[in-house]
Amino acid sequence: MFWRGVWGYLPANIVQGVVGFLAIVLFTRILSPEEFGRYALAFSVMTLAHVAVFSWLEAAMARFWAAETPGPGMSAHFAGLYRSAFALSAVFLVVCGAVLALWPGDPLFRIALAAGLAGAPARCLVKLAQERFRAAGEIAKAAGLDMAIAVGGLAIGVGFAWAGLGGAAPLLGLGLAPLAALPFVLPGELRQAGGGTFEHARVRGYALYGYPIAASLALTVVLASTDRFLLAAFMDEAAVGAYHAGYSIANRTLDVLFLWLGSAGQPALVMALERGGADRLKEAAREQLSTFMLIGLPAAAGVALVARPLAEVLIGEELRVAAASITPWIALSALLYGLTAYYFGQAFTLGRKTKHLLAAMAVPAVLNVVLNLILVPRFGLIGAAWATAASFGVGLFATMILGRRIIALPVPWANLVRCSLATGVMALVVSVLPPIGGIAELVLDSVTGAAVYAAAALALNASSVRDVTARLLDRKRIGKAAA
Repeated sequence: MFWRGVWGYLPANIVQGVVGFLAIVLFTRILSPEEFGRYALAFSVMTLAHVAVFSWLEAAMARFWAAETPGPGMSAHFAGLYRSAFALSAVFLVVCGAVLALWPGDPLFRIALAAGLAGAPARCLVKLAQERFRAAGEIAKAAGLDMAIAVGGLAIGVGFAWAGLGGAAPLLGLGLAPLAALPFVLPGELRQAGGGTFEHARVRGYALYGYPIAASLALTVVLASTDRFLLAAFMDEAAVGAYHAGYSIANRTLDVLFLWLGSAGQPALVMALERGGADRLKEAAREQLSTFMLIGLPAAAGVALVARPLAEVLIGEELRVAAASITPWIALSALLYGLTAYYFGQAFTLGRKTKHLLAAMAVPAVLNVVLNLILVPRFGLIGAAWATAASFGVGLFATMILGRRIIALPVPWANLVRCSLATGVMALVVSVLPPIGGIAELVLDSVTGAAVYAAAALALNASSVRDVTARLLDRKRIGKAAA
């Protein structure tokens, strides 16, 4: 199931990556630094609100679908989740409208925030469908929905940006794209709730499972956004824009990568545990982490190595120098978070002990606030990047320690060492290439780095890549001979 998902979600994640880069290219040029910073702040608030209100439903859909069998239980599963989603959406919209109407803040920021918050219910309903598709192994549906929303959201956001809506434009795209997708996915999902009853005990169990996940995600948002608000307080919105641009380059690249692997990996781990037991789970987990390391380590190092030419190609001139300075640190942060969220953090969801996940993320979230208060006033953007990397490192360590008490997910240390050595060889070669600048340097560094890493990984047999390659070649030769 894992590898079927890996290849099945590949087109969607390529589209997500391209859309993410295009968003940086276009919005950092169409919007002013202040408008881009306003968007970044509103995006952080919007994300936190969505996580706090809706994410527990999405987590419950992802975890409990595989444990149900067709019949009354499955209908009750859908009925409980969707009726809860509709009720929460109504309350959410009323409360947000009242708060924004009474809030005496910057009118332009308030408009941007309203645009983002208004789209949260639609995003939740679409996300519920996506999680069900992934859990059921309906990869084409999940990937197609991802691609449609990503492309549609960018197109809508750019259109509003050209129309002069400033920082609200990207957020309008994020809200209207899933709203447009609802007629195509929601009726089919609601039919599965047909005849199902709302079982309070069931939904209470989902909440007890999902709310700690939502709270831990909220702490992750705090980890990723505290720096923006402190930069706005100690500096200005233009500084926030520069920071968000640099953050987006590194984080978007690696988040798309880890989300790709996680989209295939999380349901595969659940299925392995529910239908194969602990031994099958360990086998599947070892395979997944080996794949994560084989791809994630060189990707993070590569983003750090090409930070300057990447910023020259993607980011508007007013923001690129400052953005490039923080990109290597954010690349490290993204790698640490990817390992935390998409592998070691799965111990809590697999074991249904999500309260411990909340404890694991509380320490780095508090540490992040403290470090930002200390470092941002003195060092500015780079201080915020240092605080983020240090906090995510603590978060990874805490998740590994606490997670082992629930389900001890394996760590293939030999593969980690080999992947690290191959990455080091790549970094050494790329670091001595001539700094010719712009897209030429980006292409030179990327192509050379990929070739060197591939050769080193094969030579070292990192994550058994040489063995896998040999098996694939043997199958190809056998297939040709049979033909």
